[in-house]
Amino acid sequence: MDDPVDLGRSIQNLGQMMEFVDVDENTVRWISEFRTKSFATPTKLELVDASDYSVLLIPNSPGAVYDLSTHRELGNILNAFIADKKPICAIGLGVAALCSAMSMDGRTWMLREYSLTAIQINLIGIMFERPPVREIVSRPDFATMPIVLEDFLREHGASYTANAGIGVHVVVDKHLITGQNDQSTLTTVQNLILHFNTSRADSKNRSN
Repeated sequence: MDDPVDLGRSIQNLGQMMEFVDVDENTVRWISEFRTKSFATPTKLELVDASDYSVLLIPNSPGAVYDLSTHRELGNILNAFIADKKPICAIGLGVAALCSAMSMDGRTWMLREYSLTAIQINLIGIMFERPPVREIVSRPDFATMPIVLEDFLREHGASYTANAGIGVHVVVDKHLITGQNDQSTLTTVQNLILHFNTSRADSKNRSN
């Protein structure tokens, strides 16, 4: 049996259990089963040691714009990954989490000069070579978003590209892999796995 002190300490280290919206009879069983899994309650970012992990994956998550784009602890984790050149992967609105990777004085974005992609905004009448319809403007919460990804990336020195429509678009720049939208998830993750396996093989070859 686990030591009750250790068990109590581990419970305190857990984050808040995820909440689900729009639950219906088709999803309630899956959610009930999911909640029995150990990963249903995430670990607090404040307790994560970046050295314990080899890759970082941030899926398309609207909440990232509000909760993670300025999260200091996540920024520390990202900065450790950047310094060690470990693979970082972000998709869609999950790319907003990368905005937290600021320098200690908060003046410099540590992913400046990287090439990446993210969900687009609407620039009707400003640049005619860009299509007038963009994915993010159709979101009902667009007006309340604290940052607009495309603007942030350009203003902080990144090279931003995106697919004209809603198709698959993935950008790989060194150890940073980004996908534009949900449709790009599979290809983005495949590139992450390929990059990780290649890097690991190269490390083994250098050590032999």
